[in-house]
Amino acid sequence: MTEHSTKAGVRADVWLWAARFFKTRSLAKQAIDGGKVEVNGATCKPAKTVQLGDTLKITRAEERLTCTVEALSEKRGPAPEARKLYAETEESVAERERQREDRRLTGGALLRPDSRPDKRSRRLIQDLKKTL
Repeated sequence: MTEHSTKAGVRADVWLWAARFFKTRSLAKQAIDGGKVEVNGATCKPAKTVQLGDTLKITRAEERLTCTVEALSEKRGPAPEARKLYAETEESVAERERQREDRRLTGGALLRPDSRPDKRSRRLIQDLKKTL
């Protein structure tokens, strides 16, 4: 069981890492710098203090999460403990489920060719890759 911090707040990048939204603190920092994380409706910096009750909007690839901070921690623990640090909003859960179902029905929106490229097509593709 991890110890929850009793301080007034924790750095945003540390909290995102401890809550297991990102695998490393460096990735959390990059996401914040890239504008993928909002605290209380405003972009933030990695050193921004996250406090109890704050609302975070996190974007990871195609996934958008909205959650509220339930507890603070500076240490990364097991996933069940990390899950106790935040509560995802009902709207966020419903939207993610809807998007997951859309991806399942559309095949992930991938445009797949009918067959493998023939010899000429492969050479054209290779030439195109060389010029890029």
